[in-house]
Amino acid sequence: MTLVAGFDSSTQSCKVLVTDLDSGQILRQGSAPHPPGTAVDPVKWWNALLASVKDAGGIEDVSAISVGGQQHGMVALDGQGNVVRDALMWNDTSSHPQVDSLTEKLGKDEWIRRTGLALLTSFTITKIRWMAENEPENAQRTEAVVLPHDYLTWRLTGGGPGNFRAEDLSTDRSDASGTAYWSGATEDYCTDLFEMALGHSAQLPRVLGPTDIAGHTAAGLPGIPEGIPIGVGGGDNALAALGLGLEIGDVGLSLGTSGTVFAPAPDPIHDPSGVISGFADATGKHLPLAATLNAARDMDVVASLLGVTHDQLAEMATTVAPGRRSYPPAILRGGTHPGIAASSCFFAGDVSVQHLTGPSSTRND
Repeated sequence: MTLVAGFDSSTQSCKVLVTDLDSGQILRQGSAPHPPGTAVDPVKWWNALLASVKDAGGIEDVSAISVGGQQHGMVALDGQGNVVRDALMWNDTSSHPQVDSLTEKLGKDEWIRRTGLALLTSFTITKIRWMAENEPENAQRTEAVVLPHDYLTWRLTGGGPGNFRAEDLSTDRSDASGTAYWSGATEDYCTDLFEMALGHSAQLPRVLGPTDIAGHTAAGLPGIPEGIPIGVGGGDNALAALGLGLEIGDVGLSLGTSGTVFAPAPDPIHDPSGVISGFADATGKHLPLAATLNAARDMDVVASLLGVTHDQLAEMATTVAPGRRSYPPAILRGGTHPGIAASSCFFAGDVSVQHLTGPSSTRND
């Protein structure tokens, strides 16, 4: 029996599954929580990964590992491999002024043409620009920028404080496509956009293909043997599409901290409205995706307001005819679009008590 281990470093926790490669049977698993907040020290993610390995009883018997993770987060490293500042995560909305200024500088249509993305606070480039404008000393110290799953893969290869190992920095197409300085059309970085945001050049991780090996595990990692091949990994939604076996014509819906709808596509997508982001997938194709900043937490709030379980909430939603006016609290903790990034709650229309206490509050068409 050949065993493999997969890590999911999400917003709220790190989870590891040890599975049988041939059957897919889950043999054991472990998890460890992440700190709350939208700006987190990436070392805490690394410690959670190691804690999840311990919780799973170690992974000394696996033949390969790979890491998937939350997308877009800005991990800035200095020349010694130290983290420059807490990583600004995908759900940090501090950069909405930078969304406006960067969009104005290049033009919305040009951002979409070059990167497939209309800028949102989620995307890495806006966080880089925020750091350059608000923490110029940190921007000057920055010699490399990676994403959360890149950072963890790099730590597994032996990179870390005092051991910069820039040549071992790697990412995949799906994660690179969420930065807004990578092009799905050219399959390469738009380094001029990155340098415009940061104010100078810096190391970016090499972008690997779906079947490439990112490296091998270093010696001395607790519960992890030396020399295990590390798969390229990827962003959470792309790996969800891969795990679901989605093909052209299929659509995936994910309700987690955020909410996403995505569908595989053979070619890069450039949506002129900017609603659909032209991401890449984990197979060499593309993954157009639409997202909302909050999903499961909002459902928790609505269920609590109505005094029902999640199953009852879903049943109530099915009783509302499509197209009927409905009033779910769409924005409880801000959004990614600049106009609503600082919002705490949003209701619109002729709202009455019955709209907020019955089936109409469970559905949004």
